[in-house]
Amino acid sequence: MDFVHYRELIKTIKQGKHLPTAIYLHKSAIEAILPEKIITLINSTISTLTISSNWNLIKLYKRDFKITLLNYPDFDSYAYPALQHSTTIDLQEQTYRTANYEKSENPPILHRKETLVLTNHPLVESFQAITAEGEAINLYQNTKNIGFKQQWRRLIKRKGYQLDDAGRLKPLATLTATPKTATSNNTKDIQRHLTAINRDRLSAPFQKLARHGYLAGEHSIFDYGCGKGDDIKELEAHGLNVTGWDPVHKPEGEKTPSDIVNLGFVLNVIEIPEERQTTLTNAWELTKRILMVSVMLANEAKQEQFTRYKDGIITKWNTFQKYYSQAELRSYLEQVLNTNTVALGQGIFAIFKDKNLEEEFYLNRQTLPNSQQLPWQQLTTRATQSPAASNQNKALTKSLYEKHSELFNDFWQHCLELGRIPANDEFECSEPIRRLVGSHKKAFELMQNQAEPNEYQQAQQQRRIQVLVYFALSLFEKRKAKSHIPARLQRDLKALFTTYTDTIEQAKALLFSVGKPATLTDACNLAYQQFNCGKLADSHSYTFNRELLNQMPAEIRVYVGCAVQLYGDLDEINLIKVHIRSGKVTLLKYDDFQHKALPLLIERIKIRLHDLDIDFFNYGEEYPYQPLYDKSRYLIPASAEYKKQQAFEKRIAKMLEGVPKEEWPNWHILQRVFEYKKVQLKGNKFYST
Repeated sequence: MDFVHYRELIKTIKQGKHLPTAIYLHKSAIEAILPEKIITLINSTISTLTISSNWNLIKLYKRDFKITLLNYPDFDSYAYPALQHSTTIDLQEQTYRTANYEKSENPPILHRKETLVLTNHPLVESFQAITAEGEAINLYQNTKNIGFKQQWRRLIKRKGYQLDDAGRLKPLATLTATPKTATSNNTKDIQRHLTAINRDRLSAPFQKLARHGYLAGEHSIFDYGCGKGDDIKELEAHGLNVTGWDPVHKPEGEKTPSDIVNLGFVLNVIEIPEERQTTLTNAWELTKRILMVSVMLANEAKQEQFTRYKDGIITKWNTFQKYYSQAELRSYLEQVLNTNTVALGQGIFAIFKDKNLEEEFYLNRQTLPNSQQLPWQQLTTRATQSPAASNQNKALTKSLYEKHSELFNDFWQHCLELGRIPANDEFECSEPIRRLVGSHKKAFELMQNQAEPNEYQQAQQQRRIQVLVYFALSLFEKRKAKSHIPARLQRDLKALFTTYTDTIEQAKALLFSVGKPATLTDACNLAYQQFNCGKLADSHSYTFNRELLNQMPAEIRVYVGCAVQLYGDLDEINLIKVHIRSGKVTLLKYDDFQHKALPLLIERIKIRLHDLDIDFFNYGEEYPYQPLYDKSRYLIPASAEYKKQQAFEKRIAKMLEGVPKEEWPNWHILQRVFEYKKVQLKGNKFYST
């Protein structure tokens, strides 16, 4: 059986626990529910691979030719059983891998058991009662927080309950108030118009568009639900072709089909799910090239501060908010629009209707400039003066280079950036170059005599790595890039590789290699030696400055790139932590990392590549601010800032002398240390009090 046939059979399965990417079934229900050919495939594969481990649940993937056998030993006896071990089988490759959670303090747990069994299962009524208990106190409002044992128990405790020996819910001795729930279905009092805000800067989704070069003036733009129109005014000031419509603030605006349609923070304020979906599909119909969708994200703790209403909350201003998780939003968009999405940031997704433009986006994402460079500055065209015309037959001499050195040096830098000779339309001063020497090839030959030895060969190798990283991430996203390869990339393939097939094979090998801890260990060790900075925990993790990402070994770039596909742009991230063995990437965001000697951790984002989900941890409320005491570790030792940073850290260390580094305090307690030492930190300097 091939994947196409398998996928068609999976679509026919109506029972079981259906999630966006998989169907879960109890072993007792397989014979009654699964198609006979699927059952035969499962049994024959288990027999062929001689898999003897116990299992009582099966996971059938919808988007991959895989199954996973899961063992929950306490399925019948415990309300929320923990996963003991799993066996994931690749049906195409006829290979399998196992995971053991017996010694884990935070194993995955199971909910809604009644969806996994047949209606005549002897315990089905008990399973239904367990689920009803959880629904009664709103345990299932945010599914991303309930999949693991520790998070589940913390949530139950916040609700004022605990679990007994059978896993059933029992009130704590002193009950805390559970969130009140709005039960009325009357929506006429919801004040949607109050959700529109005044902006003094471009909104986040438009900033993302600017950063990726889509606000250069070549695309028409429609702002669907434009609110008070501040984004439109800003874009018009830059001479862009932009229109907008809002049901309250601009009802006279026309809903105009446009290259780019922005649905910014609209879906989350619509309290009627059917209207929410209609709005999304209407925006997609108006889109010619890119649809931008953005919503508010929030964790369970924040939502508990408000009154529950339908699938969201009511704020104190009587407005509605439907908060999403990153994974939930991606799943919703892909289900409604039946197409792939691209994460650009927290709660910000792009959906490309123009697949050629989508591939160009992925290609350009590999070489985006550093965050210090402003997007609008990147869009300006550098003015150049045409050199005086020269005789095309004039010999290429040293005097010719000296006379036009700026022009030729610009050309050479472009060759180094591309790793090959640019085509005529890839170099903006192509015409004067060709007037001088006849062709780009001749200009290249002239510059080879002026350049440093091996400079071009090193640039070629770097470009090869960029291309392989691009295709490796295409494979991870299951994008069929071949039919939409941009012209620039076609030229790269021709100049740097033998064939397209060979390139894909190399990219596939690179992608698969990052799943091996030994490969990541070698790459992290190499990076640490090369840059002499970062924090390397041997065979466990490597944390480094985000600015170095595009200079990292290819394996690290692919590993982090897979996480970027789930999370979005890294322009606000300061440090990246690669977990070598656990299939995770952690992104760390600090307040003013560039200028503060003691920046504070304000957000930690943990991306789980194994189950394609993200956890967000905000500091300052749920967790105390944590100072970065060793910022110098993440700076290049030769940088001007390095010595100043070390001097600052020595003073901090002296104040905390006698305290083990792993116990150095959070920001709140550190203030008390400063008070005791009679000093005050202002900027990056200490002053006596």
